[in-house]
Amino acid sequence: MSARLLAVDTTAEFGSIALAEGDHVIEEVILHSPDGFAHLLFGHIERLLARHGWDIRDVDCFAGAAGPGSFTGVRVGLTAVKGLAEATGRPAIAVSNLQAIASFGSGRLRAPVLDARRGEVYGGLYNQDLEAVQPETVSAFSQWLESLPDAPVEFLSPDFSPFRHAIASTRFASAEIRETPRALAGAIARIAATRLGSGQGTDPAAIDANYVRRSDAELFWKDR
Repeated sequence: MSARLLAVDTTAEFGSIALAEGDHVIEEVILHSPDGFAHLLFGHIERLLARHGWDIRDVDCFAGAAGPGSFTGVRVGLTAVKGLAEATGRPAIAVSNLQAIASFGSGRLRAPVLDARRGEVYGGLYNQDLEAVQPETVSAFSQWLESLPDAPVEFLSPDFSPFRHAIASTRFASAEIRETPRALAGAIARIAATRLGSGQGTDPAAIDANYVRRSDAELFWKDR
């Protein structure tokens, strides 16, 4: 029997939760809350479990979006995942949002990118096996582009519109661009299922956030 997973993403104004068995996503629910998710997350989780006749103790592994994203949002989701895992004695797995975005690609090299505000982006580079080719970073979009290799790259983002004009005059002007879903919980669940299957289930106390940007960014961040 495949492992049952509950995945949570609360790292931006649009979040999501999902149930999965192995790499099969049973249901994914997109959430929208400009004011954050701390006050409504558990209610949505309870209703999602109830729709499928699951008890929280039926979940074999809890997965959470590790960021990058809103500092408060990252903490809310990971705290929920850690708490549920510790209460049920189950493992917890944290998955990078950029890796989750890269999972929607089809290219050999995939460059997920998110608007980080303040004139910067969160960017990464992954191969077709979803292995990081270079470290995730936060920088100006032009600076991030210059860091990418001179090879065919597929760009992925839930909203690439802020970057289309900037990329037009670069060596990546003809690169493939893929707009990905806002909801990432299903992708997070699938990645976590693969890790769990290879024995990478983690002690809840050991999982950590993937802020990329230094912590003082919380003073400047404003969720969408």
